[in-house]
Amino acid sequence: MNHLLFKQFEMTRGWLIEAAESVSQEKAKVQPDGFNNTIQWHIGHVLTVTDQLMFGISDNTIHLPAHYVELFATGTQPTDWKAEAPSLDELITKLKDQPVHLQQLPSERLNDAFETPFLGHKTFGEITGFVIVHEAIHIGKIEEMKRVIEHSGL
Repeated sequence: MNHLLFKQFEMTRGWLIEAAESVSQEKAKVQPDGFNNTIQWHIGHVLTVTDQLMFGISDNTIHLPAHYVELFATGTQPTDWKAEAPSLDELITKLKDQPVHLQQLPSERLNDAFETPFLGHKTFGEITGFVIVHEAIHIGKIEEMKRVIEHSGL
């Protein structure tokens, strides 16, 4: 992966790891009123979407267990889960491991164009930028949920 993009990803991922490590397993499973998901879901969602976009669409390799898609894909929510979700500790470990795989992506891939735009993006480099922004959005959601949970005494 391009050095500058990877530095941005590392910075954002560091913030996500800090946010994840700042909550207990119990609080990570709380779904406060007015929210569709839990902190645990947001963490798993970021992992899953990053894996799908950075590896699935480019070389059809996935580095996460297959059931993560059933739990954390866009449009899923904990109230629909039929299987036990991974623990917060497992998700944090995978957050820390994922950049190792990303670093192995060749920089030249950033210029690869899609036959048809994907999520409105025309190149793998554009998708990489989207992954970073997507992660930052979910960090904000996690911090917001954490404040609501702490304020309400849940």
